[in-house]
Amino acid sequence: MKLPRGVSANRLIRALTTLGYVTIRQQGSHIRLRHPGPPAHSVTVPNHDPLKTGTLHSIIAGVANAMQVKVDSILSLL
Repeated sequence: MKLPRGVSANRLIRALTTLGYVTIRQQGSHIRLRHPGPPAHSVTVPNHDPLKTGTLHSIIAGVANAMQVKVDSILSLL
């Protein structure tokens, strides 16, 4: 599946929240989210609008790997 263009950080954070991620802190323009697990996983999302496609792909690939789900299922939440 092709990555959507123009995805904002808020939209990605909402999608990650539905997967069980919780915002734990924000430092500057970077928001840190954590999934309690198992396995526990943390991800940093830059608060940009829109996110660069490489950044979006990296975050989604890391979450998919940690949660053991397909990238397409995460993209469907966006």
